[in-house]
Amino acid sequence: MSDADVTITTTDSLEGREITAYRGVISGEAVIGANVVSDIAAGIRDVVGGRSGSYEKKIETGRTEAIADLEAEAREVGADAVVGATFDYEEMGEGMLWVNLSGTAVETRRSSE
Repeated sequence: MSDADVTITTTDSLEGREITAYRGVISGEAVIGANVVSDIAAGIRDVVGGRSGSYEKKIETGRTEAIADLEAEAREVGADAVVGATFDYEEMGEGMLWVNLSGTAVETRRSSE
């Protein structure tokens, strides 16, 4: 199976597909850290306004890693989709951010019309 074979959705169903088996709640996680240079740049932006591109990039990286982790876990339990997926972000101390993506792993088949 390739990465594209696992569908991840925030909804509780998939249009055109029927859920045939529930494989349990799974999660994908990433812990990302910021470095001193991006901390200083983000601090300056906080004072003068604007968005912190360096932090946004790190959060994007964390989301990407959490998605890949969730897809791998879905495959391990024999699922081809994850429904009800939600992201959670938590600060884990100075400069560390935990990104969690969880949902219910399911097996599906195309709905007959």
